[in-house]
Amino acid sequence: MKQRTELGGKNLIGERLKKLRDTRNFSQRDLARELQLIGMDMDKNVITRIETNKRYVTDFELRAIKKIFNVSYDYLIDGELR
Repeated sequence: MKQRTELGGKNLIGERLKKLRDTRNFSQRDLARELQLIGMDMDKNVITRIETNKRYVTDFELRAIKKIFNVSYDYLIDGELR
């Protein structure tokens, strides 16, 4: 059985990813383009599914998101700024 959040979500970063994106004034397409530029094959629909907790996030994707937004893993996973 796969892990899920208390509310049944498939990832822990969806809400924070949306906040990060909004802070940078990135659309979902903008973020998908940035991810593609560093080698992640993701499109707008993938971003939507992550932000709505309907998709699991791989460790490779987590690393790419961390790099683009210059945040820590702790922030993405737990919301803790370091």
